[in-house]
Amino acid sequence: MTAIKATVKGRRLELDVPADWPDGTEVEIQPIPQEMNGNTDAMSPEEIAKTLAAMDQVEPFDLSDAERAEWDAERQARKEREKAQFAEQADKLRRVWE
Repeated sequence: MTAIKATVKGRRLELDVPADWPDGTEVEIQPIPQEMNGNTDAMSPEEIAKTLAAMDQVEPFDLSDAERAEWDAERQARKEREKAQFAEQADKLRRVWE
């Protein structure tokens, strides 16, 4: 059997039961935990403090001038390679439609 959802309205449950559930079918009803029910403020103050402390221990990422130059050269080479591949694909498509 599949799970179904219900909503509490006026201290009663409103739900639609699948047609293949026969009368007398036993069900178990439990509330959905708040963090799974759209509550995005689920972190406790202790969890927030622990997360902030861990973030404070992260060292900043700085590139040396040599590393930055190498990174820029690699980006430029990749850009040129991708432009060439794009041009090749465009030529193939153009030939298909001619």
